[in-house]
Amino acid sequence: MLYQTVFKPFSEIIGQKRTISFLKGVMARGKIPHAYLFAGISGVGKTTTALAFTQAINCKEQVNEEACGHCQTCRQVRSGNFPDLIFIEPDGQNIKIEQIRGLNRTLSFKPVSGRYRVSVVRQAEVMTDEAANSLLKTLEEPPPNNLIILNVTEPLALFPTIVSRCQKVLFRPIPARAIADWLMDSQSVEKDRAHVLAKISEGSLGKAIRMSEGEFIKNREYLISRLIELQGFSSEEALEMALEYKRKRKTSDSDEMGKREWDLFDLLSIWKSWYRDLLLTKLHCPADFLINVDFSQKLKNISRHFKIENLIESFHMVDRSQRDLLQMRNVDIMMEHTILTLRRLASQENNR
Repeated sequence: MLYQTVFKPFSEIIGQKRTISFLKGVMARGKIPHAYLFAGISGVGKTTTALAFTQAINCKEQVNEEACGHCQTCRQVRSGNFPDLIFIEPDGQNIKIEQIRGLNRTLSFKPVSGRYRVSVVRQAEVMTDEAANSLLKTLEEPPPNNLIILNVTEPLALFPTIVSRCQKVLFRPIPARAIADWLMDSQSVEKDRAHVLAKISEGSLGKAIRMSEGEFIKNREYLISRLIELQGFSSEEALEMALEYKRKRKTSDSDEMGKREWDLFDLLSIWKSWYRDLLLTKLHCPADFLINVDFSQKLKNISRHFKIENLIESFHMVDRSQRDLLQMRNVDIMMEHTILTLRRLASQENNR
């Protein structure tokens, strides 16, 4: 599969200095393991780093563990035409056994032109059990000159036997200041907007870029206003709200990722940040700690009507729903349960 991401060399990847330093150290020692587990939230540079690493370990004129950027291999990787780079992505909701069997057949041959063939499995946590078991056999007896990189959000979602056979590399959330500076310098985003986007992105540069390119700020205001209104909804109105978001999910699933206004994960991220900020406001934390800093006065007014216990429970409810969404559990039932629970916690008499 051809990869579709913006290529960047190691020197241009922001917020992951420790990770890149580690990978360069591995290259300097000349002992590349057969498998890596790149773990971190979406949009922090896992795929971009995998591309840069592929270029660096195959570069014909490498200097100080940096790819030269000019040799044939570097040009092929940058243009998306390197024959020894393979991407596996979910086919629908899962990575299926047929995909892994196809990968295993390819790995049985020598690399076409590079020192190493690199196979990147994105969202590896959604492999079916059959696919995971098929990959495990390859990890147990890795073919020479092949490197497998598993990209995951949460390693615990993988078989422990797979995790134990990979070198784990942690990708940390990118500091909000670094994201804001990048948006201002590279995307010419206005300063106040850049800082809001950086905080809302939760350390994901990819998410911040996507939000900056559409009507996300406007949609965020709508989604927060709907959450605030939930307290006054009847059960029937709350269920209709869940149905609205389920319909939106089916529509957004058919859209190209870059064109989505928002998806359910965005929705839950916004709601989780809202309850977090309500809790911090209730505890009289400084406004600098807030994610939705542009809603600081509204947060102050609304937080007065909540008990701390209910805010904590609401936050955990949304957090669990996000994890369920990542694991592709029954999304329709999850949304109904989430919205009805949040309504109950917002409308209890002891909140007032």
